[in-house]
Amino acid sequence: MNRRTFCAILPVAGALRPAGAAEPEQPPRERLLFDHDWRFLLGDPAGAEAPDFDAGSWRTLDVPHDWSIEGKIDPQNPMGGSGGYFPAGVGWYRRTFTVPPSWDGRRVGVEFEGVYMNATVYINGQDLGSHPYGYTTFFHDLTPHLKPGANNLLAVRVDQSKQRNSRWYAGSGIYRHVWLNVTDTLHVAPWGVFVTTPEVSPARAMVAINTRITNESGRNSKFVLRTMVYTGSGASIGQSGASAALDAGGSVVISQEIAVDKPALWSPESPALYRAVTRVIEDGKTVDEVFTPFGIRSIEWSAEKGFLLNRKPVKMAGGCVHHDKGPLGAAAYDRAEERRVQLLKEAGFNAIRTAHNPPSPAFLDACDRLGMLVMDEAFDCWSRGKNQFDYNVAFQDWWRRDIDAMVLRDRNHPSVVMWSIGNEIPERGEPLGAQEARMIADYLRSLDRTRPITSALNQVRNWTDADGFYAALDIGGYNYNLNNHRADHQRVPTRIMACTESFPQSTFDDWAMVADFPYIVGNFVWTALDYLGESGIGRWYYRDPKDTSPETYGGAYPWHGSDCGDLDTCGMRKAIAHYRNIVWDRGEKLYLGVRQPAPEGKQLRVTRWGVWPVYESWTWPGMEGKAVDVEIYSRGEAVRLYLDEKLIGEKPTTRAERFTANFSVPYASGALKAVALQDGKAIAEALLRTVGDPAQVRLTADRTSLRADGQDLSFIVVEAVDASGRPHPNADHEVSFSLKGPGTIAAVGSGDMTSEEIYQGHQRKLFHGKALVVVRASRTAGALTLTATAPGLKEAAIQIASRAPGR
Repeated sequence: MNRRTFCAILPVAGALRPAGAAEPEQPPRERLLFDHDWRFLLGDPAGAEAPDFDAGSWRTLDVPHDWSIEGKIDPQNPMGGSGGYFPAGVGWYRRTFTVPPSWDGRRVGVEFEGVYMNATVYINGQDLGSHPYGYTTFFHDLTPHLKPGANNLLAVRVDQSKQRNSRWYAGSGIYRHVWLNVTDTLHVAPWGVFVTTPEVSPARAMVAINTRITNESGRNSKFVLRTMVYTGSGASIGQSGASAALDAGGSVVISQEIAVDKPALWSPESPALYRAVTRVIEDGKTVDEVFTPFGIRSIEWSAEKGFLLNRKPVKMAGGCVHHDKGPLGAAAYDRAEERRVQLLKEAGFNAIRTAHNPPSPAFLDACDRLGMLVMDEAFDCWSRGKNQFDYNVAFQDWWRRDIDAMVLRDRNHPSVVMWSIGNEIPERGEPLGAQEARMIADYLRSLDRTRPITSALNQVRNWTDADGFYAALDIGGYNYNLNNHRADHQRVPTRIMACTESFPQSTFDDWAMVADFPYIVGNFVWTALDYLGESGIGRWYYRDPKDTSPETYGGAYPWHGSDCGDLDTCGMRKAIAHYRNIVWDRGEKLYLGVRQPAPEGKQLRVTRWGVWPVYESWTWPGMEGKAVDVEIYSRGEAVRLYLDEKLIGEKPTTRAERFTANFSVPYASGALKAVALQDGKAIAEALLRTVGDPAQVRLTADRTSLRADGQDLSFIVVEAVDASGRPHPNADHEVSFSLKGPGTIAAVGSGDMTSEEIYQGHQRKLFHGKALVVVRASRTAGALTLTATAPGLKEAAIQIASRAPGR
């Protein structure tokens, strides 16, 4: 369930109500998911905001929705390579609803978590205003324009036609959740609860709660504010009450404190959560109730000690992540966001930088629950743009409101441990950049002083010119320029640094600096996940050895995404992900792979953000008798390599060797085995076998039980396997999919960023033997069966149960 800091849970979610609390006869606050049954048109007809406009021919769909991912990539599309060659344009959404009698005298507002971009909202034909930035949440008050007992029309015009406005794939449309919020006229303001933990120790913590109450009635009010704290399991911890009076139209902030004995401290290893329940009581009746999840933890930062979480030093083993979900595009389904966090945590990451915009609330909820540190980033540019129609167009009028939207919304998330106000700002290294950095940072501190502020810089001609910019920050962000750290530390000994972006191929060197110097608090590789747009960055290719032409930044069409991630767009881990885990010492001990050989007469060229392609495969037809380069990563002091149990050799894999060893081995089918050694004893083994011809399709679902809520997802890995069930790394069959039951195929995809296949389809060509299918449940419970067929392969089927929510 989506949780928010400023409102109560849906009335149907009574299981989350604190133990022992009485269910009110009428919910003091209603939070209604407004995602279903929108009408949509890709186009811009005149008068589409009017209630009497005929939209009967428009599609009916649910949001989150991204119309760009539905289209076909084309080199003529205006997004260009930076946006992945996807279509853009203008789209309209319309939804009707009725106002029940129970809303009489209450405030009704709509909340959009994210619309990309330039969203103009209408209620019953009345223009409520526009919101330019595509990544921040915004609200509109519907109350004055509603018609009780009749149909009401909410219409949204989304303008993605002005290109280019992004350096990566942004998607198009209402791509996050929509909510209706119904409150009493005396209520907690949106994002009005701010929970901090100014005193934290294993023995005791002090929880401070500041709550803003707003009186939108026409009368003065006297009320009681009661706040209770509960553990995640619902056990009562303590409470605080305060009486207050508030004039009509007024607003007040009330501060309370609640002590917690022997608190469970939030950390990536133990992400314990608490819940504050805030009630506004007037004349003995609860008129508002707000649930705020939070964590108890302390953070400190200094050049001498680095970054401390709960008074213990923590190095951020991080990655940068754009907001798209690969085959799903920008559509921010809760499960898709959660899966991304899960996959990165399993790969060894403990930190994420949300490049270069605030993420969805569901993403941060998942980071809270699963234990992931977050650098929450605001902007990619300020007053000077990088594209004609990017954020610079709105900066002067909107930056305060968008900082409000990020900080006020996200400040109760324990996972958020750092704010970033910008990335590679064009005016960096100039007085204007320093002035703007100070302006934004000071304003942000007026909203939250409990977290450090950073901003990422690169390509500064003279790094002393950046001192004024960095002086406005708490932590200096360095993109690819951490080699300056010694000189900068000597010049400014109090500066704390973070490697906010790094090349994958410099994994060892960058982490060595982070590990060895306390004032460098972490490293965020570019990137943790492949992403759509910025097409071809990180690619590799073959060329003639005599070709000395310079490397181009990206790749030509049909490249439509990056190849610089540790995981591909479908969540499959690459060899670099295993190497990084071993360098970080995050659990893995051994990886065995083979470097991609170049064809005779060709040279394999790796571009700047790329790494040499390495595969877990000992199936290389056509290479018999030819030398292949076996690459091993190990946390042991040495490795031994065997072919069919015959020792090929032993090599050290200590830090001096960067935890790697390479062997040149004449290829022959069989079994290749690596053994990691420590003190002469085996600590891990890895085995690769030559596989037989592809014989059948195999489907593996991450979840076979879904909620029938119209939103839940199952991610199903598709593989071609041989007769013994071993995955075939070279299979490239086109697989077709069919689904029976109450659900839909939401997306198909693979790690191939040059494929011109559509993502909203029913077939996909395997890439290195794998593909992905995403199945979405409907709002009807029942059994689903996904069947996969491919020419020459035995078909496969998998069953998924879709159950009514709460069952």
